[in-house]
Amino acid sequence: MKHLIAPSILSADFLNLGKEIQMVNQSQADWFHLDVMDGMFVPNISYGQPVIKAIAREADKPLDAHLMIMDPDRYFDDFKNLGVEYLTVHYEACTHLHRSIQRIHNLGMKAGVALNPHSHISLLEDVIADLDMVLIMSVNPGFGGQEFIHRSYTKITKLRELIDRNNAKTLIQVDGGVTLDNASSLIAAGADVIVAGSTIFKSESPDETIRQLKQI
Repeated sequence: MKHLIAPSILSADFLNLGKEIQMVNQSQADWFHLDVMDGMFVPNISYGQPVIKAIAREADKPLDAHLMIMDPDRYFDDFKNLGVEYLTVHYEACTHLHRSIQRIHNLGMKAGVALNPHSHISLLEDVIADLDMVLIMSVNPGFGGQEFIHRSYTKITKLRELIDRNNAKTLIQVDGGVTLDNASSLIAAGADVIVAGSTIFKSESPDETIRQLKQI
């Protein structure tokens, strides 16, 4: 499978959000990546359901929501109603992770689990076959524009081994500090989905940057 590109809307120009959405629609990007933060699980607040509802009205590509929030199960129905296709929760935020994964699937969405930089791949051994995606956080969650954590390459490789060992179809997504310089190494390590925020939206030509990321 050719790797997928998911621009992170967190880095978009919110004064011109409609224009930014149309740029992604017309680009070679595959998904819209939506970072939802509650100011409790991570030390930042991003945007919530009204903004995502507005994005969904204009988006022509799948919505990929990453919930950096406490007790995310409270909002699963809401994100389903917003039209989210991929819903990712944090291992560290779910007391009953298997139950959360089941509920996401029962609502008709694809289930992902994110791991913070300190969390080991082995934590997912008992649920990997149930997951549509694992998100490796290659920065500490909460803020865009951070420096890439190089240990992430090893985590991606180990995750790929775990997926293959269980004959799973799980996608590997990487988010944090992704640039044109390291994207090829991430893909070589086993990443399937590349999330990029500042690299895309702060570039002189975002659609060209997406094209370059896609062509790697």
